[in-house]
Amino acid sequence: MMRSLYSGVSGMLNHQIRMDVIGNNVSNVNTHGFKKGRVNFQDLVSQLISGAAKPTEEVGGVNPKQVGLGSLVATIDTLLTQGSLQVTGNKTDCAVMGEGFFILKNADRSLYTRAGAFGIDKDGTLVNPSNGMRVQGWTAETVNGVRTINSAADLGDIRIPVYGKVSPKATQNVFYRSNLDQRMQAPPLGRGHTNTVDIYDSLGNIHQLRLNFNKVADTVNQWDVEALIDGQPAAAGLGAAAGANNRFTINFDTEGRLISITDAAGATVNQGDLGINLNYTIPGADQLNFRVNLGTSGQFIGATQAADASTNKAREQDGYGMGYLEDFQIDEKGVITGTYSNGVKQDIAKIALATFTNPAGLEKAGETNFVASNNSGIALVSPANTEGKGVIRAGSLEMSNVDLTEQFVDMIVTQRGFQANSRTITTSDQMLQEVLTLKR
Repeated sequence: MMRSLYSGVSGMLNHQIRMDVIGNNVSNVNTHGFKKGRVNFQDLVSQLISGAAKPTEEVGGVNPKQVGLGSLVATIDTLLTQGSLQVTGNKTDCAVMGEGFFILKNADRSLYTRAGAFGIDKDGTLVNPSNGMRVQGWTAETVNGVRTINSAADLGDIRIPVYGKVSPKATQNVFYRSNLDQRMQAPPLGRGHTNTVDIYDSLGNIHQLRLNFNKVADTVNQWDVEALIDGQPAAAGLGAAAGANNRFTINFDTEGRLISITDAAGATVNQGDLGINLNYTIPGADQLNFRVNLGTSGQFIGATQAADASTNKAREQDGYGMGYLEDFQIDEKGVITGTYSNGVKQDIAKIALATFTNPAGLEKAGETNFVASNNSGIALVSPANTEGKGVIRAGSLEMSNVDLTEQFVDMIVTQRGFQANSRTITTSDQMLQEVLTLKR
């Protein structure tokens, strides 16, 4: 009789724990990045009244007789299913679609979260504004004039230089495209074709590059080109150092494809990407040394010659003046790209994500954060959209994965389970009372 009492007690205690988990789920139904919990029960040990007997020649086998002694909480699982996304429009809000956790740093302690309601502190550091924990990632560096992000390096704080400056960059390449009119006559009858483009020196000053194209002769597919910067001759040549003459010749085949370039010294290049090196001395600034890229040999890329209007012009140059950071965006790979007042777009940093072999083994650490445990495995860190990680959606937040309908149904089932176990105790008590009244 006493066994049923204790079985009922264990059942009531376990259903109380289940109700606690349900209550926590409902409480966090609107908590960004929250992952709901689930309680699993299993039976406790069973008391053996009589053991099993195997079959004999006379009789068959007999099953064991056991009385269960109640239930216990087997697991309290964290269900890491994807929550729906809420669009906020705030550019520092981030959500992960797929696997992965954002990495936060509190001193030397690493924490992991799906809640991406981030902001910027007074130093420009990307943080969780509710507790100041710093978002981890990799900062872009300039190596040999190229802006790169090394995601194999150690993690660090992400700092966005709000209103920071980008230093000027001297022009290194100018790219030309479009057409020179094959019908154009050579001088003095023909007037040629001229185009200009603004280029930059090392201080960010603007200079004007002008190329004058004139047909060498009416019967040949050659054009003489004169290079001027701010109206003055610019030295041109095919070598590493441009020559002293500011003229060169470009040659086309009978189908209008650029096939070679010849400089004033007689040097010719007729394979691969075709271009000419220019240099020009500017007082107070570094000498301008850049390459004019005219196209690819034998292909209709860059400059062409056809019986159509001359439209040859510079489509792009890579120099710029000084600029200030005006805005930034975060893409699906977590790359933070800054937009500067001079029109330059430059990578600033990249947000890191962590995955675990057993993410359900993470321990909740409060504030919607997790920490690694002995059964979660170590954090596998890499950028978004790599190594099985999801993508980052900027301007959105992941909602809780709690389903209220499911929780209310579980609440009803839990309440009935608790009531049923309480009835076990009261019924057992009544039976004991009957036993006590046998002797009066």
